[in-house]
Amino acid sequence: MPLPFILGAAALVAGVTGVGSGIHGASEMKSAKDTMDAAEYLNKQNQDKFKKKDKATNKTMDKLGKLELNIMSDFSEFADVIEKIQNRPEFKAFDKKGVKLPKYNKEELREVSIGAGVILGGLGGAAAGTAGGFAAAGATTSAVMALGTASTGTAISSLSGAAATNAALAALGGGAKGIGGGMALGSAVLSGATLGVGLLVGGVIFNKAGKKMSNQAEEAFDQVYESSKKVRKICNYLDDLKETAEEYTESLEDTFEKYNECFSIVRETVNNGKLDWWEFTQDEKNATENSSSLVGLLYKMCKVNLVNVSENEEEMNTINKQQVNSVLNDAYEVVNNLK
Repeated sequence: MPLPFILGAAALVAGVTGVGSGIHGASEMKSAKDTMDAAEYLNKQNQDKFKKKDKATNKTMDKLGKLELNIMSDFSEFADVIEKIQNRPEFKAFDKKGVKLPKYNKEELREVSIGAGVILGGLGGAAAGTAGGFAAAGATTSAVMALGTASTGTAISSLSGAAATNAALAALGGGAKGIGGGMALGSAVLSGATLGVGLLVGGVIFNKAGKKMSNQAEEAFDQVYESSKKVRKICNYLDDLKETAEEYTESLEDTFEKYNECFSIVRETVNNGKLDWWEFTQDEKNATENSSSLVGLLYKMCKVNLVNVSENEEEMNTINKQQVNSVLNDAYEVVNNLK
């Protein structure tokens, strides 16, 4: 057989093979693109779901944090009024039905009050979640720390509580980096959709590139799917934290309202010039002692950290439900056993 004919036949066979490989490769590429589109859609759902839950939880936690800080900032007024009352007895710490509250301490109350004021003054331009971070870590502790660092110019964001905000609300001990793989897929893994495009020259190479992209697409989808499981777990945590914060806020608001009701009587009595304890009516004495008990309760409530930050960056934080429930029970007992 003449050589030119053999070469022509070989070229024809190669061409047919190339066309077949190209068609198969094109099919692989389309399948890969469909898989990447599905991965991108699922990844967007993950992002949207997380952002929605994170925003709602931040809002609830911020409300609680600001409430605690505002309550503590009022403590100095209580101390100032109480100190004007002459011949007053030493108010005993509340100790009934297993509930123990801190004893009245004017220096400690003033310290916490000033610290809370320092934090409130720095929250103006703070990012969402900052105030909630103080509630997550324990607002009382944060206020004391704020007072100690105010003179050094330490930024609010670096104080205890605010620094723990992301870790608390992202549900991971190491902050948000634990979900970084899932959240970054849109810009990292999904960019694999463009890999190998420059190699699509000729049917055989097209086919190989198609297989490569198909494998990459499957890997990307698997990663997004695994991320979905993690995001779902985190969102469940955020829902739980939000619900716990709402319950705690409601109890704190009720307690603070009861305190204001009692303390308004004491404030009015003292402002009207009645400064001798022995001139107080029984109702005025009861209101004073009740105010002291309620301040102790509020102090204790603001001291609770809603979130226990995990020491292991790979483990999720936990909600401090045991202490939260214990203090909620204390609040109920105290309010219902006032004089």
